[in-house]
Amino acid sequence: MDWRVDAKKRAALEAVKHVREGFVVGLGSGTTAAYAVQEIGERVRQGDLRVLGVPTSHQALMLAVSCGIPLTTLDEHPLLDLAIDGADQIDRELNLIKGMGGALTREKIVASAAKQFVIVADETKLVEKLGVNHSIPLEVLPFALPIVMVKVRELGGKPVLREGKGKVGPVVTDNGNFVVDVDFGPVDFLSELDVKLKLVPGVLETGLFVGIADVVYVGGKTGVQRLVRG
Repeated sequence: MDWRVDAKKRAALEAVKHVREGFVVGLGSGTTAAYAVQEIGERVRQGDLRVLGVPTSHQALMLAVSCGIPLTTLDEHPLLDLAIDGADQIDRELNLIKGMGGALTREKIVASAAKQFVIVADETKLVEKLGVNHSIPLEVLPFALPIVMVKVRELGGKPVLREGKGKVGPVVTDNGNFVVDVDFGPVDFLSELDVKLKLVPGVLETGLFVGIADVVYVGGKTGVQRLVRG
C-alpha cells in the first residue's frame, strides 16, 4: 500500500496551509503528523514562516528540534492557535480514536488548548462507526492497573495491557504510565463511554476524541478530501 505514504503527505501539506505567521502550533505525534511537522520545519528554514511549536510527545519534540522549529510550552502559551495531528480511526462526524502511539493524554490536552484542531490521515482511517476492528487505548496509572482491568470488563470491554516491542514489559508513556487497549466492538454512544471510562479510578485519559476535531484532511490515491465538523 505504497500509495498511503503519498496520501498522508498530501493531506499533511493541506493541513499546514492553516499555519500562519506568528502562530503557536501544537505538533502531533506519529508518522502522519510527522509529515506536517517536517513541512512546517522546511518553511521555517526557508525563512517563510516564524512559529512556535508545542510537541505532544518526546518523539514530536525530537522531530521538531531536528526540523529547526522553535519550541515553547503550555505554561507560556496555554492557548494555541492551531494543533495538527493524526488519527487511528475517524467517523463521519469527525470523532476519533487516537493513542496507538501512546501519546493520547498529551495529544488531547494540546488539542483542547487549540483554537482549531486539524487532523491528517489516509482514507483507510475512515470508518462508519468507531471501534470496528479497533481497540480504544487508555492511559492508566500503573498502581491502578488491576482494578482498571476489572472495572473495564464490567463495562463490557476486553482490556489488554500493551506490551513493548524491543523491550521487556509494558509500554510506558511519556507520563510514566501504562497503556491498556480495550476492545468494545462498534461503539454507539461515544460520549457516554468516554465518561464512564474516565470515571474509573486510575484511568487518566481515553483515546476517544469526541467533538474535538474541526477539520480533517483525508488523503486518497488521487487526491485529498476535506471534511469539516458540522
